[in-house]
Formats: sequence, C-alpha cells, structure tokens
Amino acid sequence: MGRAMTEPKPKVVHYMKIDGKPAGEDAPGTTIRWIIDEENDGAPNCVMRVIEVEPGGHTPDHTHQFEHENFVIEGRGRVLIGDNWSDLGPGDVVFVPAGIRHSYANAGELPFKFLCTIPSSRLMPKA
Repeated sequence: MGRAMTEPKPKVVHYMKIDGKPAGEDAPGTTIRWIIDEENDGAPNCVMRVIEVEPGGHTPDHTHQFEHENFVIEGRGRVLIGDNWSDLGPGDVVFVPAGIRHSYANAGELPFKFLCTIPSSRLMPKA
C-alpha cells in the first residue's frame, strides 16, 4: 500500500472537486475518489473514499485483511457479505470485518454512492 505519508494538515473541500479514478477492470462502472488520504492530507490512521457505482456496475467480489466502514450517500445498491446479499439505500451503514468476502452492486437507475473508510497503510495488517 505504497502511498507516501505527509504531515497531517487540515482540509475543507467539496468531494466533487477531488478527481475520481476508475476502480479497475474487475469493477466496471466504478470510480473511487480518495477524499482524505495519506499522500495529500497526511491522514495517519484512516483514509476516506467515495465509491461511485454507475447503473449496471459493481465492485469486485473480494476479501482482504482490513475492515471497511461504509455509509450510503445516494442511490440504490446491494452488498454481498459472505454469502448473503442485502439491499442498501441512503443512510444505510455497512461494516465489513477483515477477512470477509464482499462486493457492492448498483441496484437502481441512478449512480450508487457510498463513503468507505479503511485503515491507513501504516495500520494495514502485515502479510
């Protein structure tokens, strides 16, 4: 997780002013905005992202050794945790413990957006 650490500094900005980047080939229609991170903000403990999934899009079906905390901002989606799917809408929260299989999918006709907080690289479990 090779993001360089800078000194922590205060930040106030609208999230749409931060460029989103495609999440990758295994996440069609998904964009990630790193809204608070180590590289630009010096966040020492956790980083925050806005995940945006277009209609018909999804994130990878995957597992990793760190937790996620999510808050749905807008749209309709679904989350797979383990072998169970749950419907999501604005205001819903999701906690995915480390080592649990998970994936998110847009279940509506508008973008599905949610906040995703994960540990900074310095707190990531060592492989």
